[in-house]
Amino acid sequence: MGKKGFIFDLDGVIVDTAKYHFLAWKALANSIGIDFSHQQNEQLKGVSREQSLIKILAWGNKKLSQDEFLSLMAKKNEAYLEYISNMDDSEILPAVNETLKYLANQRQPIALGSASKNSKQILKKVNLLEKFDAIVDGNNVTKAKPDPEVFLKAAQAINVLPEDCVVFEDSVAGIQAANTAHMISIGIGEASVLNEADFIFKDFTYMPPGFLYKLTTLKKDAINKDDRSNQHSS
Repeated sequence: MGKKGFIFDLDGVIVDTAKYHFLAWKALANSIGIDFSHQQNEQLKGVSREQSLIKILAWGNKKLSQDEFLSLMAKKNEAYLEYISNMDDSEILPAVNETLKYLANQRQPIALGSASKNSKQILKKVNLLEKFDAIVDGNNVTKAKPDPEVFLKAAQAINVLPEDCVVFEDSVAGIQAANTAHMISIGIGEASVLNEADFIFKDFTYMPPGFLYKLTTLKKDAINKDDRSNQHSS
C-alpha cells in the first residue's frame, strides 16, 4: 500500500478558535445594528471572511459600499487577531498532539487545509507549525468549502493522490468538500450535524484503538464497520 496523506482543518479540529470568531463577528454585527446568534455562527464555520460578512449583511438586510465592506472585514480581523494573540498550547484540543505524533512516527505526510488566513500565526502560537509538511489556507485558495479546492491543493502539496487522503473536519461544508474530493472524511463533533462523514467522533479521544493504524494502511471500504459504530454524539 502506498503512503496516505492526512489533512487537518484548523478551527474546531486542532484548536477551538470558533469562540473567538463568534465574539469578533458578534461585536461587528452589533456595531451595525444586526443581532448575531450562536446558531448563525455555526453557519459560518469553514466559510471565508468575505462570504461570512455577506451572510451577516443578508441576515440583517443591510447594504454597504465596497469601502465600508472592506473596512468591516479588516475590523473583524483585527478583533480576532487580538483574541488569538493570547493563545498558547493549552488550547490544543484533546488528543490532537498524540494523533499528530503517531502519524509523524509512521512517516505519514501531514497537511493543513483551512479557510483561515491566520493559520500559520495560530499554529506558531500553539507550537504546532513544524508538525505540518504543508499549509494550504485562505491565502492559497479562491474557492470556499464545500468546494474541494483547499483539500485538493493540500493533497498536491504533500504529493498524495486525493483518494489516498484522509480529512479531519468539524464543519458540514468541510465534510462535503472532502467527500467531493473522494477523500476519507472524518467528522470531529456531533454525529447529528456531521452525518455525511465516513466516520464521526466527538473528538480524537473517541477513536478506537488501532483506528489510526487502519487509516494509514487500508482503503476506506476495508476499515471495519465496527469503527463506524464508534460514532459518538452526546
